[in-house]
Amino acid sequence: MGHAIQLNTTRLHCIGAWLARPEGKAKAGLVVAQEIFGVNAHMRAVVDRFAAHGYVTIAPAFFDHVETGVELGYDQEGFRRGRELAGEVGLARAVEDVASAAETIASAGRIGCVGYCWGGTVALLAATRLGLPSVSYYGARNVNFLGEAPRAPLMLHFGERDASIPAEAIDKQRAAWPQAELHVYPSGHAFDRTVDPNAFDPSSAHLAFERTLAFFDRHLATESA
Repeated sequence: MGHAIQLNTTRLHCIGAWLARPEGKAKAGLVVAQEIFGVNAHMRAVVDRFAAHGYVTIAPAFFDHVETGVELGYDQEGFRRGRELAGEVGLARAVEDVASAAETIASAGRIGCVGYCWGGTVALLAATRLGLPSVSYYGARNVNFLGEAPRAPLMLHFGERDASIPAEAIDKQRAAWPQAELHVYPSGHAFDRTVDPNAFDPSSAHLAFERTLAFFDRHLATESA
């Protein structure tokens, strides 16, 4: 369903992106913020899945600012290199890329953001800094931004067995953003990563996806949104 495009960014640097359009009239648009493994096959499948549900969806390749075409595996080396690249790119630049991607698909109507892991915090910042309705999946770095107030509706998904996001970190986010829809699942980190048998939790992933779709249908796709 999707295809690769080139995306102009605010820093006059062209990066790659994966873009998918629904059949028929689009409900709205979504920007997908990647995990630390690049816009790999899994992230492309995420984009295609949202497009199949009626959203023009785009995933900017944030790491192209440092290295073009990064697609990492879920082994120790993939984690190491992913963290390294995420540190080099930085969250601020990733948020700028979300803004550029949102502008690229602006003809779709209202635009939201959904992100996973490192991208989960990018999605949080899309709500606080860009005013985009956003869904953050297990953003371990969210606690660094408790002082930022969302300027748009926000949904947060966490796994109760996620060692990188302890219960107290979830509680801090619940207290900081009482207006957000916050859900905790009986799973670990990356429970929506369908290609990783060590992380994927089908029941949690299904429920979180249904809630995510309902959130975007409510805040982006309805006439009164």
